[in-house]
Amino acid sequence: MQSEMPVKPQDALRGFVFTASGTSDMRHKRRLGESLVQAFLFFCGVVSILTTLGIVFVLGREALLFFAKPEVSAWEFFTTTKWQPAIGNFGIWPLVTATLVTSVIAVAVALPLGLAVALYLSEYASPTARGTIKPIMEVLAGIPTVVYGYFALTFMTPMLRSIFGDGTVEIYNTASAGIVIGILILPLVSSMSEDALSAVPRSLREAAYGLGATKLETALKVVLPAALSGIAAACIVAVSRAFGETMVVAIAAGAGPNFTLNPFRAAETMTGHIVRISGGDLSYDSIDYDSLFAIGLMLFLITLLLNVVSQRVVRRFREVYE
Repeated sequence: MQSEMPVKPQDALRGFVFTASGTSDMRHKRRLGESLVQAFLFFCGVVSILTTLGIVFVLGREALLFFAKPEVSAWEFFTTTKWQPAIGNFGIWPLVTATLVTSVIAVAVALPLGLAVALYLSEYASPTARGTIKPIMEVLAGIPTVVYGYFALTFMTPMLRSIFGDGTVEIYNTASAGIVIGILILPLVSSMSEDALSAVPRSLREAAYGLGATKLETALKVVLPAALSGIAAACIVAVSRAFGETMVVAIAAGAGPNFTLNPFRAAETMTGHIVRISGGDLSYDSIDYDSLFAIGLMLFLITLLLNVVSQRVVRRFREVYE
């Protein structure tokens, strides 16, 4: 056997600082390169925080200008169901319900499929299959969302109309937009869930196998509950992503506010309305211009609420393994 190289005393003592009394100080000597990297990382963190605060400040300032107008009522904004700023109707709920319908459909598509893919990659797939399937899944995340929008309009909508009938499914509808958004966020759900499942210690699986559990029972009754916090976080992030999706709903969901929960009817979401209105000739400080920031602030508050719920869920169900 090859003998180990002897460790030189100066190498063993490198990094230690000796005090005047002769005792060693375990503190690591600071290097210029490490200090520069630490300062750069701190600068990046400060920039990201200031950018977020700046966005919130602009949204809040412009939204306050909207609510300060004499023809706008905050009570009407949150309680009525008709949105037509040009004639003085400012009920936000048609836009909110359309956003909720598309997001719920998207999560109903992405969550089961994403969990199934994550369980397969984590528990069943061989290294070769995992190395092939995962990159293919991640290609979906790189497709431009405008392509997804036209895919929903030219493929998903005709398919739904052929199944349920032309009289039931309108050409523009929230169902096709929600299904395609679910396909869009599928890689996000599967990737985050697969990471959470893979983080479960191997010892839990071996203990289940030792008690006679099958691979399916181990995956569903041991591994899946142990990774619940990570899966819940993936679900909340996917919902936030679905809420903020723009091009798919702008192309496939419809171009007019419509207070309905029927997924086969046309309805405009908050992001779709922002895209449609901002694409026109808007004058600064007009009622339509300021309404965009009120809608954006509402969307921000909903997303913030989802993130707060996500943090609480993760803390509640987090499992710590040693």
